[in-house]
Amino acid sequence: MPFVSLILPLLLQAGPNPATGAVPDFSAEVQDRPPREMSEPVGQRVEPTWLEECFELADSDPARAHVKAQLQRDSTSGGDRILANHCLGIAATNLGRWDEAQLAFLTARNETPADDLAFRARLGAMAGNAALPTGDLQTALTLFEQAETDARASASADLVALVEMDKARALVGLERIDEAEVLLRDAAVLRPKDAEPQLLLATLMRRRDRLVEAQAAIAQAAELDPANPSVGLEAGVIAALSGRDDAARQSWRSVIATAPGSDEAEVAQIYLDELGPAGGQ
Repeated sequence: MPFVSLILPLLLQAGPNPATGAVPDFSAEVQDRPPREMSEPVGQRVEPTWLEECFELADSDPARAHVKAQLQRDSTSGGDRILANHCLGIAATNLGRWDEAQLAFLTARNETPADDLAFRARLGAMAGNAALPTGDLQTALTLFEQAETDARASASADLVALVEMDKARALVGLERIDEAEVLLRDAAVLRPKDAEPQLLLATLMRRRDRLVEAQAAIAQAAELDPANPSVGLEAGVIAALSGRDDAARQSWRSVIATAPGSDEAEVAQIYLDELGPAGGQ
């Protein structure tokens, strides 16, 4: 089948090209996934005005946010210094300065009071995610394990699931596939209304050539988030590898229709061109 000639290199690549947005492989997501955004308040935490402005600037002008966060960090102490490092990490992330982002998040985590377990878990997970693009998967795993300990101690099932998904990415990169599968299945139970664990589980099952299980997981993800272009893209890949070319075309066309101009739509069009029209015409 002609489609295989395109998809096999994508399945085997170490990481996607950020310019093309080709992200069909689970292991590729390990290498190119930015830190999970966890800047929302935890519990009764009230963010100061300067922090809200810093977060907004980190998206619109990360270089300026980077400078402002450094100035705030160097001129404050205690809680304000923690939050300044939080914003500094996000700005560094958006600038692709992964080592600096990791250090900022980790410093913020280590300076957060020991009893603020949820916030420590979030910052630790962000530090782990910043380590992933550098290729230092072992450091990322260590950071995720620390974050998981804090998350479990916080008694937040939702937070545990988020950290489990991130930890699974590091484990896949380290070829500890069975452990990653266990985490993703647990995350799916802990976050039953979230499509992401099902999507990642489907991708992992497809990577392991367990296509029946992959199809079951991606069907669940599609039910939870039918407009998600990543879900549609993966559904098409699983269908094509299962010999269901018409279903693959339908999935990829839906990605193009619902998310025109997106990276996923671009990849879906490439897949459609490679697969060709129905009937080989």
